[in-house]
Amino acid sequence: MGLLDSVERTENGYLVNSSDWNEEIALELFKEEGIEPTDKHWDVVRYVREQTLDGNEPNERQILKAMQKVWGYKPTTKEMYELFPLMPSKQGLKIGGMPQSTRKGGY
Repeated sequence: MGLLDSVERTENGYLVNSSDWNEEIALELFKEEGIEPTDKHWDVVRYVREQTLDGNEPNERQILKAMQKVWGYKPTTKEMYELFPLMPSKQGLKIGGMPQSTRKGGY
């Protein structure tokens, strides 16, 4: 039985309770999403998680701006989608243990 079996999840694989999240759960979610996490992946996941816990749900533009500060250069949208092919904000929320986005579209 894997770690993901020990937490309640929605039909789309998002954690029901964000307090169940930890980095070991995130590693399992990365694996499930087919992503080999790098420091950049973790930067995005931590940022999206922190913002969402503070009551904000960052979109792609906000993530790009935040990562520019963290990484010291302006990442492209293409680079972000190479990191998170199914949309950085949505996969970031999922891997970060946050509820599924209710927002429509990208920006």
